[in-house]
Amino acid sequence: MAFYDHNRSFPARSVAFALLASLLLLPGCGRKKRVRTPVPALPGTIETGIASWYGRPYHGRRAANGEIYDMEKLTAAHRTLPFDTWVEVLNVSNSKITRVRITDRGPFVDGRIIDLSRAAARQIGLLGPGITKVRLTVVEAPAAPPTEDLFAVQVGAFLDRGNAERLANDMKQRFGECRLVPRDGSPRMWRVLVGHEETVEGANTLAESLRTGSGTAFVVRLDASAGDPL
Repeated sequence: MAFYDHNRSFPARSVAFALLASLLLLPGCGRKKRVRTPVPALPGTIETGIASWYGRPYHGRRAANGEIYDMEKLTAAHRTLPFDTWVEVLNVSNSKITRVRITDRGPFVDGRIIDLSRAAARQIGLLGPGITKVRLTVVEAPAAPPTEDLFAVQVGAFLDRGNAERLANDMKQRFGECRLVPRDGSPRMWRVLVGHEETVEGANTLAESLRTGSGTAFVVRLDASAGDPL
């Protein structure tokens, strides 16, 4: 059950290759890859993609919304939906359904759209496979929605702070605004975020210019409770 791959080193040669690929994909410098548009917290909104689940070692640790994560409760992690949004998750392969409340941020693996708690994964038959295609439907917006929407683009997540700093410095030189955001845990993870956008559309445009053939660039919501710089 390996859901996060944050152990890759980031040597200088890889940095140079990633930056070169980024330049080739800037507007007017080649064909851009399509970037998924995050889902707004509007009841009835649908999103399809790959789901995974997470349990230990995150069980008992603080989630991004400040709560203690309990893998036996029906919760989930999503990159952009506001905390306390309720989502119905349909396993496309077997038609099993669960309903979860968004309490955390993730998954920090490109190509996945939601990380379910173990209890939720059990309800839709996901424990064994680990990943599966799902359809998400927003069923209830949070009672107290965020006062403002702010987004950034995550371009890396590292256990080694030095690797994260090297990437952040290069991104800052080229795109003007980039910072490290620590994610508490054992060990601590360092996320590299670029930009500070007020709209999903602006964040998606930035993600398109950052995406490379071998790297990742996906839109994430900035949350004060998670320690993100607002």
